Amino acid sequence: MLFDTHVHLNDKQFEEDLEEVIQRTKENGVSNVVVVGFDRPTITRAMELVEEYDFIYAAVGWHPVDAIDMTDEDLQWIEELAAHSKVVAIGEMGLDYHWDKSPKDIQKDVFRKQINLAKKVKLPIIIHNREATADIIEILKEENAHEVGGIMHCFSGSPEIAKECVEMNFYISLGGPVTFKNAKKPKEVAAEIPLDRLLIETDCPYLAPHPFRGKRNEPAYVKLVAEQIAEIKEITLEEVAKATTWNAKKLFGIN
Repeated sequence: MLFDTHVHLNDKQFEEDLEEVIQRTKENGVSNVVVVGFDRPTITRAMELVEEYDFIYAAVGWHPVDAIDMTDEDLQWIEELAAHSKVVAIGEMGLDYHWDKSPKDIQKDVFRKQINLAKKVKLPIIIHNREATADIIEILKEENAHEVGGIMHCFSGSPEIAKECVEMNFYISLGGPVTFKNAKKPKEVAAEIPLDRLLIETDCPYLAPHPFRGKRNEPAYVKLVAEQIAEIKEITLEEVAKATTWNAKKLFGIN
């Protein structure tokens, strides 16, 4: 069975055919998914989905692009939701220097607040990183994020950076880009990072793997990510599925 650790089934792109998407998810051997909420509407929808489907869990946090919009009330709300038995992580959080909606100093402040909240509620964190690697690693170290650990979501950095993150008690999560023919770094990471520190994800509806690149992604396609990792590591799909599912359940505290 496969565990997709990062989905956005709370996205409007799934409003029309969610049941069909979920049916394909199960048909492709996906046993669990974590739906990630990153602002008021997506967190609200994520919490609805965990109540409706037994195989769905949630992560709740605030996206760095929207950091400027987060209030103290929002942070308090996230803390309250963290007590729910099916909320398994805080995030996605981090830094995004590609878009310029939220100033860097505000992003950093919101990032630090969420790390400290995660330490308070004793949940792992999910890290969003876009063009901000050095600052993210610096903040993770300064805030002692290793105490809760977590996931480097949709990791796109070098094997050296991946190893540094593993040393800080983080798992490296690979998604659709590892299947892209020109994706050198994710393939190197898949080869070099031990299986016991890898996770798989789709980040659907974004970043669909080959041969669906450019189309809407969905959890069923996480199998293609696992197959690519198996091919790179020269092991079986079953070995990748078993290890990454075990890793996810261990991190999220799911029996």
